[in-house]
Amino acid sequence: MENNKDNCPACGGKTENKCCCCEKHKERSPKEYKDLLNRLKRIEGQVRGVEHMIEEDAYCTDVLVQVAAINAALNSFNKVLLGNHIRTCVAENIREGNDEVVDELVGVIQRLMK
Repeated sequence: MENNKDNCPACGGKTENKCCCCEKHKERSPKEYKDLLNRLKRIEGQVRGVEHMIEEDAYCTDVLVQVAAINAALNSFNKVLLGNHIRTCVAENIREGNDEVVDELVGVIQRLMK
């Protein structure tokens, strides 16, 4: 999708007033965007691999090992995304005097640690 500042990156709708689907967006650098998408595509491939293992009646522990690898990849994705979020969105909001972002961050970290 083309990156047009007048359109919502999630739905393509106009953002002049508020977007119909969400209010917050993050513009990512091309490097960050590519890294995150590559990680997700790798995870998607791992999930497809597990699906194939189930279809082929693979042994349970072999499947479980692959699922553990998927969980590790998702955790790694979350760490990268959270680090980027703290360095950009959170830091910027704090500089602008928006301390509510700290409560939001605490909530996100608590959900990630469940």
